[in-house]
Amino acid sequence: MLEVRNRFIQELVQAARDGKNVALMVGDLGFKVVEPFADEFPERFFNAGVAEQNMMGMAAGLASEGIHVFAYSIANFPTFRCAEQIRNDIDYHKLPVTIVTVGGGLAYGNLGYSHHAIQDYALMRVLPNMLIAAPADPMEVTACTRYLVNNPQSSYLRLGKAGEQDIHSTIPVVEPGKWLTLKPGNERERAFLVTGAIAQELVGGHLTLAEYKPESMVYSIPLWSMATKSAQH
Repeated sequence: MLEVRNRFIQELVQAARDGKNVALMVGDLGFKVVEPFADEFPERFFNAGVAEQNMMGMAAGLASEGIHVFAYSIANFPTFRCAEQIRNDIDYHKLPVTIVTVGGGLAYGNLGYSHHAIQDYALMRVLPNMLIAAPADPMEVTACTRYLVNNPQSSYLRLGKAGEQDIHSTIPVVEPGKWLTLKPGNERERAFLVTGAIAQELVGGHLTLAEYKPESMVYSIPLWSMATKSAQH
């Protein structure tokens, strides 16, 4: 089974093979993950170095020429460090840049607060043109990446770090505002609404909640934004 990072790269490689005008940009990291794309499409791969703000400016420039850029880095670095560039260069102009982060939440816990992405949802959600993709498992990563490739826009793809298991048995159909059933249960019990990799803990039974019971239902919303007007079951 491919981890979420590898699943994302696999889908991006396939999109490029299918003729989609996509490019991958990294901030001097992601090695041992990004090579399949970099090796097959070297002219579409850019290492911006440890300079995330410049990376976002470069991504905006390429996107203004019609290229859908996927800018990849760890947790906080391409979000909070680049907030002004994202706001002014990408979101304001509705450019097709997808900001891809790995290690959302406390996944890089031992590296300290500088690597903790715990306010990124709040930051990205206030941007009026930003679509947020927060997949719960590798199947949702595949679905979200395909949706973003086929619907180029300003977007934020938030991935876990490693070890996420498939929850869905097949690739789900995703669209903004659509809830997916991760775990059916008794309709008279509580239903838990989640987004992102936290579903792994809940569905796997590793998250202790006084309100949670084995028969509780769990739903995931992998695509959401300020533009989402209504939720659909």
